[in-house]
Amino acid sequence: MLEPFFRTHEYLVERMNAPVRRQLMDEINWTDRLIGIIGFRGVGKTTMMLQYARENFSVRERRCLYINMDNFFFQGTDLMEFVAEFNKNGGHTLLIDNVHKQTGWTRMLREIYERFPKIHVVFAASSVIPQGRENPDLDGLMKLYVMKGFSLREYLNLKVGLDLKPYSIREVQNRHERIAAEILEQVKPLEHMRGYLHHGYYPFFLEHANFTERLHKMMNLMIEVDVLHQNQIELKYLDRVKKLFYILGTGDTGAPNVSQLAVDVSTSRATVMNYIKYLTDANLFNLVYRRGEEFPKKPARTMLNNTSLMYALYSGKPDPLLLSETFFQNALWGQYNVEAGDRSCTFLVDDDQRFRILNEEPRRRASEVIYVRGDIESGRDQEIPLWLYGFLY
Repeated sequence: MLEPFFRTHEYLVERMNAPVRRQLMDEINWTDRLIGIIGFRGVGKTTMMLQYARENFSVRERRCLYINMDNFFFQGTDLMEFVAEFNKNGGHTLLIDNVHKQTGWTRMLREIYERFPKIHVVFAASSVIPQGRENPDLDGLMKLYVMKGFSLREYLNLKVGLDLKPYSIREVQNRHERIAAEILEQVKPLEHMRGYLHHGYYPFFLEHANFTERLHKMMNLMIEVDVLHQNQIELKYLDRVKKLFYILGTGDTGAPNVSQLAVDVSTSRATVMNYIKYLTDANLFNLVYRRGEEFPKKPARTMLNNTSLMYALYSGKPDPLLLSETFFQNALWGQYNVEAGDRSCTFLVDDDQRFRILNEEPRRRASEVIYVRGDIESGRDQEIPLWLYGFLY
């Protein structure tokens, strides 16, 4: 039963190509018995699992095994039976890809956890899976990590062959002049910024294929397979979800006009808000709320998750200021609480930090506002170059 999978595992591990070591590799506590890695298709979840296997296990020991639940073998074989055989043969770590494709996958993972205390499971899944109390089978058992695409720092390390380190947002704000000077001695980030904004977020830009076409395929799969399947939406409503995604993705990023959207996609206001939430869970959008508000209230801004999505959806060149704002909120997403600002600032971060995103010198300055500028290589005092926020992870 296991032999074909061990051959596949050995083949994949030996041919795995990870040109950049992702920061998440060192943030995960790999000693936990049940670890989940979620994220958008193509951000590198499978590669990370295989990299972990190569760094920590000899393929000849057969203590670690990678399996993909897309394999038709698991349509005719019970996963528990497979894990029992792996356990009997001295298995230690089971790497399960696309675990959410299996019906009842949460119950299966819980059963593995309870029946086989010597087995460690690391699984990769779509970002739309239920989390926390929405997933009672695994709540309190699994440690969940969200994998983002490449940061500007990781992109530069890859393109230039460097080992630039990340900084916290406090370090950037307090020491940005010195940090920028140290980085500028090694690379000129603004020279690479345009390429990163266009395609640098998704690692599959390294493949010799049309990046935009590949990204469109990924977006379609995310909506057709993950969003609809996970949320039990009938296939006949697929066109409505896609149309809503396109309208929101190419329109005004302000508070959505839910009534008009309901008319545009021929559904109810409540359904529109649910669809927006599902698309956000899929890492296609980030919702920016005003302080103290959250879903199901209407967001203050509906922004595409990253700038590569903007280039893929827009028929022309995206607005430069919106590109800068999208880069900033994506760089902070998942690590910091980003809320909508007021007249003096674009965003509030962690309740008390006020940021205004600009591509030019501010006409007026307020002492409590940090001015993040996309047009400068190095800053001074309250003015910080936008590219430095690409070093937060």
